[in-house]
Formats: sequence, C-alpha cells, structure tokens
Amino acid sequence: MAEQIQQVRRTDRTDDSTQNTRVVETPDTYTAAGETSASGQGLVARIIWYIAGVLLALLAFRFVLALLGANPNNGFANFIYSVSHPFVAPFFSLFGYNLRYGVSRFETFTLVAAAVYAIVAFGLARLVTINKTRA
Repeated sequence: MAEQIQQVRRTDRTDDSTQNTRVVETPDTYTAAGETSASGQGLVARIIWYIAGVLLALLAFRFVLALLGANPNNGFANFIYSVSHPFVAPFFSLFGYNLRYGVSRFETFTLVAAAVYAIVAFGLARLVTINKTRA
C-alpha cells in the first residue's frame, strides 16, 4: 500500500487573482512501513524475523513441554524434542546436561538458546538494513 505525499503550493499572480496549485507526489519505492521495496532490504529483514519467530516458537514449546514433564513417547512431544534438538545441543554443556525425558525439568539451556538466537536474528536484520534511513 503506497502512501502519497501531498504538498500544497501557493502561487501569486501579478493581477489581483491568487491561484492555488496542488502537487501530489507518489514515490514508487516508498511503502507505508517506511521501507524501500526496490532494494528488498525490508523483505530480507522480514524473512529473517519470520525464521527466527518459528525457531523461537519451537524452543518455547520445548521449554514448556520439558517444564511440564511431557511424555517423549507422545507424537507431538517427540516431534518438538527431535526438531529442536539441533538448535539446543550447542548449549547442553553450558549448565551440566542431564537428559531425562518424562520428568519435569527446567531447561536453562533452552532459554539461553532462545535468547542467543533472538540476538543473532536482531543483529542479522539490522545488518541487512544498515544503510536504510529510519523514519
């Protein structure tokens, strides 16, 4: 949705009449969010945040299921544990990893992984839009 920028210009004539002229400018590369659509920077930043959002939701599900002691033999819990495992595995040794499924546990490493991935996503999104002017 393109937003129009309107300017009103007043022109005075030498005879006693005054003429008002309305100038409407519609930039082609301006969007309502203030992002340039021509370069695609905004699109790449949105894709980065979408991927990060899916990953953070997956880690949040893992944290809640582990906190409630979900049965790993359940299909949904098994899916969440197996898909999120590669993303939390680098953080296992951070706090002493003791894998016990089916028992309620507070997975600190999952919270740290979520925080690290959120910071990385923020950094990547800012890096992609580093030369974009802020409105």
